[in-house]
Formats: sequence, structure tokens, C-alpha cells
Amino acid sequence: MTPEEFRRHGHEMVDWIATYLETIEARRVQPALAPGAIRASLPSSPPTRPEPFETVFRDFETLVLPGVTHWQHPGFFAFFPANSSYPSILGELLAAGLGINGMSWITSPAATELETHVLDWMAELLDLPDAFRSDSPNGGGVIQATASEATLTSILAARWRATEGTVNRVGGDATSRLVAYATTETHSSIEKGLRIAGIGSEQIRWIATDANFAMDPEALAAAVADDRAAGLVPFWVCASIGTTSSTAFDPVRAIGDVARSCGMWLHVDGAMSGIATLAPEFRWMLDGMELADSYCTNPHKWMGVNFDCDLFWTADRTALLGALSILPEYLRSKAAEAGAVIDYRDWGIPLGRRFRALKLWFVLRCTGTDAIRAMLRDHVALAAELAGWVAADSRFELVAPHPVSLVCVRVVGPDELTDRLVEAANATGTVLFTRTVLKGRSALRFSIGARATERRHVEAAWRLLETLVGEILPMK
Repeated sequence: MTPEEFRRHGHEMVDWIATYLETIEARRVQPALAPGAIRASLPSSPPTRPEPFETVFRDFETLVLPGVTHWQHPGFFAFFPANSSYPSILGELLAAGLGINGMSWITSPAATELETHVLDWMAELLDLPDAFRSDSPNGGGVIQATASEATLTSILAARWRATEGTVNRVGGDATSRLVAYATTETHSSIEKGLRIAGIGSEQIRWIATDANFAMDPEALAAAVADDRAAGLVPFWVCASIGTTSSTAFDPVRAIGDVARSCGMWLHVDGAMSGIATLAPEFRWMLDGMELADSYCTNPHKWMGVNFDCDLFWTADRTALLGALSILPEYLRSKAAEAGAVIDYRDWGIPLGRRFRALKLWFVLRCTGTDAIRAMLRDHVALAAELAGWVAADSRFELVAPHPVSLVCVRVVGPDELTDRLVEAANATGTVLFTRTVLKGRSALRFSIGARATERRHVEAAWRLLETLVGEILPMK
């Protein structure tokens, strides 16, 4: 492709994306395809000679696009929000055009320093403790790809601190007495991260939850006491502020008190709901955050920054670097050795790093925080209104509290009715919901957070559920 062709097709692509987003409501949210249908439409062998871009893009529109689930659709109420925005898309395009690897300060000073700067901006905007800022004695922030990576990073730092760094020398033996704590409501990446870090399933304690699906701190304290009495070492606990399944909020302060009593690392997972603290009225969820050793939240869920962009802060940079820093000769620099710069390759799992800070910077400057706060408030208000509609219909019941933008609802009666309702609603193509299980009962998750979602979309989705439940309920 020549520079001239790149310019022409690039302009065409931007126009196509804008049209796609402007008209996305007319599409099915999720395709009605059988497994394997997309692959069956593709050639069995790759091409050996170049093909015209027009041909490739035509195949994208006819073969690939029909199999896309449209996460930006205003009727997308599944999983969690995955917002994008025009400034973010342009920032991502520019990062791709620059094609840099921001693994160290010397590989691109601007990538490192802009990332440090926007993480400090976000710490201020989210009202996080000063200990998480880069100018604090031992803290700082970094952009990870996902909350799963952030969780694993926190586990590795906690493991290093608990073993006084011996894990780097003696391997698995140093982890044999370590114990971690979470609830079954925490994200599946918690158990996955612990497994990767060499913490087996028998070393994970699943702590009981209360009626609102939040961790019971007394149960945590009892489990910690039992493990310490048995000669084990409590080393890491996760508190969620907004679980994926039900938006449960663990009591961070009480959990932090237990963690501090035994030197255990407290990681707070705010991946889904933490962005809400951009608005002051939601900062109640930060109570006790000063006791945390690390925290993460995702602008790529609810802030108009396209995937991937997870923000991770730590108050213990020493443990983080102890766990992850390896310095071969070819990566050394005088600036890093003098302590004058950050090398973000030591702050996460991968060595290579994309210029993710650029799209976040674009969104903050081109959109402004006032507009983002307004969107968050609109979504929370819509969730509250929806919950009112559910409560007024005796055929449905609310399954969990709804303090932010997720409403969990079920059909009164056997689980089969709720399961059938989810399937029937998704089959229409106008909406997409996901199912979960809370305290052994099926529930429909109605997650409001797409940037294009308005009241009319939420109301239409609810009217659809009202209609479908009449068809599903047995005749009396």
C-alpha cells in the first residue's frame, strides 16, 4: 500500500466508522449464527499475492461484520459497558501510526511521562489517596491492558513482599505457606491470577458474603486467625467495589483493618464501578481506600476510552519492582539508574507496551470530565428508574441492590423462567442481556452503560421483558 492509497483508504475508513456508530441502532445487537459459520465462509489457505484493499474491505463487510456483536449498540445491556468515543478512536489511531514501544523511558520519553502524568490526573479526578500518586514516597500508577493483568501484578507484588523476595530465588517453595482471600462474587480473574502465581486452589479461602453479596469481614478475620494459628501466611486479599455479577461493594475499611493486622496486601478491584467516583456523590465507595496497597479501575468500561485501558495504582512501588524488575544490559540507561525516570516494563507482566496513555489523554481533553460525569449520572438514574419499574411488577423481583448502573432481576418462580426470558429477549436481536447466578438463583443482568444508551432504549428493553414474560409464564 502506497502513502497515497493509505491516505485515501484512511479517510474512507474514518467515514465508515462514523457512519457505523451513527447507524448502529439499526443492527442486531448479536448475530444469529451457528458456531463455525464465519470460518466456513473464509478461504482455507492464506493468499500468496496482494489483493486490492477494496476487495479485502468488501469481504470484511460481507463475511466478518455479520458475525460481530455490537458492544456500542444502545441495546447492549450484557456483561459490562465497553465504551468508545471519537477522541479515543483517534488517539488509538495515532498511537498505531507512531508505532512505538513504550517499555522504557529511553524507548520513548513522551510515552512514559504522559502516562505518569495522566495517571496522576486520574488519581486526582477519582479522589484517590495521595499515596497512589507518582510524587508520593513509594507510590504511582501505570496503565495495564486489563484488570486481570492488574490483579496478577498485585498478587506478584504481594507474594514478593510476603516472602521478603526469596520467591525470586527459591521458586515454588516460598509460596507453599501463602494463603489468599476473596469471595465467590469476585471476578474469575482472581483465581486465575493466583493460579498463575503458584497459589493453588487449596491456598485460596472463599469468604462468606452477606445478604447484599459483600464480603463478611468477621468471617475474613476468623479465617485469617485460623490460618495463622496453623502456621500459614495470609498474604493477599481482594476487596471488590462493584462486583461483575451483582455490583456488590465489599467493606474496604473493615477488610483493610484485617489486612493491616497481619501485614497482608489489600488489593481493591474497582474495574466495573470505580470510574463512578469521578462524580463526588459516589465517593462513598472509596471509604477505607487509604488502607489499600493497590487499586485498579477501567476507563475502557464506562468512560469513553476504547479497550484496552486499565488504570492500576500501588502504594508499595518497592514490592512491585522487587517482583517484576529484571534488567539485562541491553535495557540499561543512565536515566533509570539515576532514579530520574520510570521504566514501565517493570510495572507489569509484558515487556512491550503500547502507547495507551494517548487515547486517555485525548478523551480527558476533548470530552472533558463534566460531560463524562453527566453520562455516568444519567446511567445511574436510568438504573434507578428501571428498578422502580421492576418493583412495581409482581411477576418480577429484584435480586440485589442497585447502587450504580446494574440491575439484577428475575422472574418470580423456578429458575427456568428467568433462563427462558434471557434467551427469548436476546433472540429478538434488539437487546442483549447476560445471565448470572446469585445465592443459587438465576438472574438477568441489566447493565446500563453504553455511551449511546438513552431512556427510550432502557424503556423499550423493559417493555420487551414485560411482553415476553407474559408468554413465558404458565397459564393459571
